[in-house]
Amino acid sequence: MLSGCLLLENIMKFEQKLQPAIFQRRYKRFLVDVLLPDNQQITVYCPNTGRMTTCLRQGCDVLLSRSDNLRRKYKYTLELTRPGSCWIGVNTGRTNALVAEALRKGIIRELVFTTMQAEIKVSAKSRLDFLLHNDDDMTYIEVKNCTLAQNGSAMFPDAVTARGTRHLRELMRLRENGHGAVIFFCVQRADADCFIPADHVDYEYGKTLRQAARAGVQVLAYQADVRPDGVDIYRKIPISM
Repeated sequence: MLSGCLLLENIMKFEQKLQPAIFQRRYKRFLVDVLLPDNQQITVYCPNTGRMTTCLRQGCDVLLSRSDNLRRKYKYTLELTRPGSCWIGVNTGRTNALVAEALRKGIIRELVFTTMQAEIKVSAKSRLDFLLHNDDDMTYIEVKNCTLAQNGSAMFPDAVTARGTRHLRELMRLRENGHGAVIFFCVQRADADCFIPADHVDYEYGKTLRQAARAGVQVLAYQADVRPDGVDIYRKIPISM
């Protein structure tokens, strides 16, 4: 485990320069239409299952990555959006790699480990994102990408998530069995100074999150600096239940 100072170094650099575009509309949840600088309208893949209510606004700036995979129907992927003052990382497929690298570099100081495993099956229906080993101790971690923010507070979830609630119950069960258990919120936007459960979106999730915290599940929220060239997890933010 590295434990150096918290330098703002690029943890996740995009493999290519992202393509600028203007958001037009979202439909079928996984598809959005955008306008390229040459005024060509194209459909791109949206790798986010949430509502994205505070991430998209018609006419807002977005950034896209391009795939060279000829089998893909849509060669562009939505990576970042800017509906207001800051960029937001909306590609949930990148979140685990971002958190894993922050763990390796010692930025998340609460979590000390010697080895790390990903995608751990903990029951017939559930996998959790990481398992950390530190001598004989084991800590299970579930990561959530947080893109919803209102009035300076980051929130999760931005859509009803029975799966997310099930993950919390799995963490509580593991904690009861003597293991470490962590729910980790990765806030990929700069316009929030704290984290709160989005009770107005999914009351059951918020209730279960509070139960998990009382049961000893560690709740962490870390904020990322999101830029067109890359993303850094760089600071812990307070949580208000």
